[in-house]
Amino acid sequence: MEEKKKKTIGFNIIKDDPTDGHRGFGAGALSLENVSPVIIDVEAGEAFVDMGAMHARSAVERGIKFLPDRSAVPNGKPYWIVWVTIERGEDGPYYAGVTACEMTVDREARRGYKLLPEHVNRLDKSLKRHIIVDHMDAKSKRVLADFLKGHDIDMWNRSSDELKKGLEGEL
Repeated sequence: MEEKKKKTIGFNIIKDDPTDGHRGFGAGALSLENVSPVIIDVEAGEAFVDMGAMHARSAVERGIKFLPDRSAVPNGKPYWIVWVTIERGEDGPYYAGVTACEMTVDREARRGYKLLPEHVNRLDKSLKRHIIVDHMDAKSKRVLADFLKGHDIDMWNRSSDELKKGLEGEL
């Protein structure tokens, strides 16, 4: 006779405050409510939000088999997925965590390159209010800075000097 394994609760993604009024079930759960994935098309110099990227189902990713070997996708078009976390401070909301992940897509071959563990870890770093953009190319940094400013210049102004310096260079 087979022994049934007890289900464990490992990782919860929930909406709103899990501990609203109590300290029981859901304490320590992760809320993705304030995170948005911004996709940067490097060649086109465009940035856009695609919430499908939260589950690797963005318009760019759909129908693509992703491989962890960059050389398997020699004709891939470069993209960045940038995890942007917004937090509300005393003066109002600001960009608190911004982390970027590389991705390439060859639409014709239906193949792409990305490292899933890196994407998950960078999402986590964004939630923990880290700024990781130093590995991005200068053009993409400029596109991202312009996109964030265009979305809400006041949020940009309230954001950390680390973010501004990371995307625009020395202040």
